[in-house]
Amino acid sequence: MSPDVPPRRARLMRVAVGIGALSCLVTIAVLLLSGAQEPPPTPSLPLAVHKTATTTAEPTVASDDTSQLVVSVVGKVAKPGLVTVDEGARVADAVQAAGGPVGRANLATINLARKLSDGEQIYVDVPVPSGMTEAATVGSPDGTESGIDLNAATDAELQELPGVGEVTAQRILEWRAEHGGFTDVEQLREVSGIGEATLADLRDRVTVAAG
Repeated sequence: MSPDVPPRRARLMRVAVGIGALSCLVTIAVLLLSGAQEPPPTPSLPLAVHKTATTTAEPTVASDDTSQLVVSVVGKVAKPGLVTVDEGARVADAVQAAGGPVGRANLATINLARKLSDGEQIYVDVPVPSGMTEAATVGSPDGTESGIDLNAATDAELQELPGVGEVTAQRILEWRAEHGGFTDVEQLREVSGIGEATLADLRDRVTVAAG
């Protein structure tokens, strides 16, 4: 055997060990670098379940064109003119809204309990102008007739009369249309459902305007 073999083998072994150590270092470096570059895992979030809230719309009360009435009050009141009152209000409410009666206003023949209709005019202790009719009962110093005009009354106004319900009011309107209007309060006898007792209650509450 050549005397230099052992030294060569020793060198080869050292080289092999060096290569192995270098390979390990390279592997470790690659692992470290790749681990540093990877972003941290993003935690998965549960999908949000979007629920559309169901709301129930509250019924809107019509403001108020349908819940309020506008009427005109003229005559012996503190503030004559247009007044606004709640639906279902009475003539007395309109008179008070106009500041109330003044002086010696005659209210004795005014039907203060009658329900109002939108757009009507109330005369307080003054004559109704010639050629005009008024749904409200009026009291005037010249003896103007009082009551609801049978030829101008609406279905709702007729139902405010004693003894007159929905059916009877409709029959009055049908009779009026068929005969071209009333010429006398006594013609109510000809309306089905109106007897002497009912007619007696109505005589002072209705009128027929002169044609």
